[in-house]
Amino acid sequence: MILIDTHTHLFLPEFKEDHSRVVSDAVEKGVGKMLLPNVDDTTIDSMLSLADEYPGYCLPMIGLHPTSVDEFFKQKFDSVREKLGTRKFWGIGETGIDLYWNDTYLTQQVEAFILQIALAKESHLPLVIHARNSFREIFEVMDQENDDSLQGVFHAFTGNAKQACKIIDYGFKIGIGGIVTFKNAGLDRIAKDIALEHIVLETDAPYLAPVPKRGKRNEPAYLIYTAEKMAEIHGQPIDVIADITTRNAAALFNIKI
Repeated sequence: MILIDTHTHLFLPEFKEDHSRVVSDAVEKGVGKMLLPNVDDTTIDSMLSLADEYPGYCLPMIGLHPTSVDEFFKQKFDSVREKLGTRKFWGIGETGIDLYWNDTYLTQQVEAFILQIALAKESHLPLVIHARNSFREIFEVMDQENDDSLQGVFHAFTGNAKQACKIIDYGFKIGIGGIVTFKNAGLDRIAKDIALEHIVLETDAPYLAPVPKRGKRNEPAYLIYTAEKMAEIHGQPIDVIADITTRNAAALFNIKI
């Protein structure tokens, strides 16, 4: 059984002391690939260092996270764009819009999002979208910018059934992580009605650890708990969940498994 963690930040300081153990634990649990979404210009070097340390296991992506967008975002974006031509990346992201804290830089977030959509189209790479308190704003952009040349995933999905259907209509995948295991989140009811062909699995480590690790630092090895929950929800053996979601992720990110 092979799993792909489509979204994990193993290059962040939370893993500085034991990242080698974390990677080996993940591989031992069947997580054969770990996709690394970049945050901003300050995280590129640490992300690429990790990818170089574990080639074939840790696969870097390049982008500018919406919470890193401010009045100087164009300089940060230029750093991202310049790096894109220097080596292989598996996706553009993470990008999107985050209005959880405030909407001070909403205009800039929208502009940065549109720039990264264009980058994904130009580079023929999938787009990794972060949507927090911002489905309406993101859908407004996607309605204008989406076309047959664009594909990707809405990561850490927490939306409703209608929003899930709209994402699927875009031709995008839905990233399901540890939140689906949370008792009162309600995501399990939504995920039950999403066909497995539209789903990829993720951890968003070090954040959003699934039950029974909730409240602790999340790790790619914990993806197994999300897979087990999806097996329960869909009434399928876990190896079926692993097979379908892994094939989905491999096709989306052009990964050989």
